[in-house]
Amino acid sequence: MAYTTIKKPSDYFNTKLYTGNGSTNAITGVGFQPDWVWIKKRSATGSHCLFDAVRGNTKRLQSNTTGAETTETTAITSFDSDGFTLGSGGTANGSGTTLASWNWLANGAGAANTDGTISSTVSANTTSGFSIVQYTGNASAGATIGHGLGSVPKMVIVKKTNAVKDWNVYHVSMGATKGMYLNLTNAEQTHTNWNNTTPTSSVFSIGSDDQVNGSGQTYIAYCFAEKQGFSKFGSYTGNDGLDGPFIYTGFKPAWVMIKKSSQTASWLVFDNKRANPFNEITADLRPDSSQAEDTDTSYNDLDFVSNGFKVREDNGDINASGQAYIYMVFAEEPLVGDNPATAR
Repeated sequence: MAYTTIKKPSDYFNTKLYTGNGSTNAITGVGFQPDWVWIKKRSATGSHCLFDAVRGNTKRLQSNTTGAETTETTAITSFDSDGFTLGSGGTANGSGTTLASWNWLANGAGAANTDGTISSTVSANTTSGFSIVQYTGNASAGATIGHGLGSVPKMVIVKKTNAVKDWNVYHVSMGATKGMYLNLTNAEQTHTNWNNTTPTSSVFSIGSDDQVNGSGQTYIAYCFAEKQGFSKFGSYTGNDGLDGPFIYTGFKPAWVMIKKSSQTASWLVFDNKRANPFNEITADLRPDSSQAEDTDTSYNDLDFVSNGFKVREDNGDINASGQAYIYMVFAEEPLVGDNPATAR
């Protein structure tokens, strides 16, 4: 068996919890200088706030809205060697508010990429299989965009940044003829935004729709390839039981996002840091909603185990009988190699 090249997954992805102070607030303990930071209030309602190093630390997008990019000079004021610094802005640093930040390592502000028919700016980490891609559309069906990963993306999320549009999601389990929207609860839909073309190791394909490729319009894409011992992308079928499906990942999960693809349902994010951080995992946040963290312990949603996760609830959002669900998972510890996982 080939061992993973990532011995410590938290060098590439890490969840950091913090409490806002309404003033300058240096958040440390991430373990690296993040290139994509996704922040959500836990104790109060508030939009999801997404920042990245390619667009710049002051540029905010919100996964639960269709809104264009805004400039927020009092949110993240800098990306730092072990985290990030916040200003006084209440969206990411309200006094006394508890928040979660999910942090990914790419490769800084990015570089020019001409692999596709549309040139892009790409910040890519080929080890962890994550890249941030910025491009300007040309309204040409069948346009291609270089992603810099050197391997085939299993998931791509695209957002128009200069105007109101939905967050388009490609996922390998739906295929290139279908998609969903990160800001909506809708089931998968057939459309041509991915040009009915599976991504390759160098590019992903898009149609001419303004959501992903309007002429002269600006876009950001977050691209994910699967890496042994670090990330996993796939699907499962629910059984409506407390003894739900087991999903093998080959590592102990640190972060799981699930979406019912066959019917309407919220996107759900679970991680290994928020209450309850030990099995059963009960606290979820919803990328399509501004609602506060759901900590209802009467729902024992998931178990995180050494080699995957186990669905423990008959809740329709994660385990309706015969319904299809897609997932996206990042590791806490690999199962194999020099840093093997242990049971929770």
